[in-house]
Amino acid sequence: MRDFSARLATAEEIADWDSHVQANPGGGNVLQSAAYAEVKSHHGWNPVYVVFTCADYTSYNLVIEKKVPVLGSLWYLIKGPDAAAPEDVPAMAAALGDFIKLTGRRVFALKVEPDVVDGEDVQKLFTGAGLVKTFNLQPNDSTALLDTTPDTEQILKNISSRARNAVRRAIREGADVRRVEPTEENMQAMYKLMSHIEDRSSARMRSYEYYRRFWSNFVAAGQGRFYFAFEDGEPSVGAFVIAYGKKGTYKDGGSKPRRKQYGDSHLVQWTALTELKEDFGIEEYDFCGTPPSSELKNKEHPHHGLGLFKTSFSKTVTDFAGCYDLVLDPLRYRIWNTIGERVTRQIYWRRHHQPFY
Repeated sequence: MRDFSARLATAEEIADWDSHVQANPGGGNVLQSAAYAEVKSHHGWNPVYVVFTCADYTSYNLVIEKKVPVLGSLWYLIKGPDAAAPEDVPAMAAALGDFIKLTGRRVFALKVEPDVVDGEDVQKLFTGAGLVKTFNLQPNDSTALLDTTPDTEQILKNISSRARNAVRRAIREGADVRRVEPTEENMQAMYKLMSHIEDRSSARMRSYEYYRRFWSNFVAAGQGRFYFAFEDGEPSVGAFVIAYGKKGTYKDGGSKPRRKQYGDSHLVQWTALTELKEDFGIEEYDFCGTPPSSELKNKEHPHHGLGLFKTSFSKTVTDFAGCYDLVLDPLRYRIWNTIGERVTRQIYWRRHHQPFY
């Protein structure tokens, strides 16, 4: 097992944060980016930039810190640590735990969420190292991933016949699908399209201000784009996609119900992923969230419909390990785990009408 040390990033490293993150073993994650860190800084979280070092490699990771009255702080290594191997995750978590204690920070728990594919061996590895499994937080802890390394014609052949036929029919029938500018009008239209999805699901949308800042940050970084389908001159399907490192991500989407154009949503995705491949050289496209593989056929699952759509492009679902906690103060963590987290999340929702995480 590799031996890691942890430290805070220097000002120079933070100034070039995305380049460092994208050089990580896993190529970085959009939720580890500078743009995302800035968004969270306006919504109750303090970004902490952490560097893990061992003899073989260095990994740059974003931690977001939430201060909890009485208990201290919770550190959330969102979509991290970015490790070269699953066995490095507990070692990196332990190194950060040691750093926290040595520097006298009042952190009661560290939450880790690595992009490591789940399985019994991983579960045994993590729990055997003292990590505590907790509920998953991100929508793409189970997701559909599409390999975009082949040429475009081969990618089209690789997706399901249903998706392929939908794309071809939408093109044949002249569906109006295009990339649009990130204007205030288009962002408002995107948010309205997303609200239609919320009407049909159990999702709780964040405020328009949150999404506007998120979208604007990634657009300004040259990483985010909007794509719309139009029907009768009005946006009918929308997608916000991100290119970060070698990965494309379908971050946000929405659509009007009862549309006339068949295949418009498939063509939006096809246009977005092929243009990200052409312009950024992405090697993988993340459809960002499906039911877990074990629940994919469960029609009662709140994301069953989204799962069917997304797996029409990528036939299998990838389940990641999800969230684990490294307990740094057993007493304060016990209070947090039994009542503190539930009460804090309820209070935060009542005050801000935003999800806590």
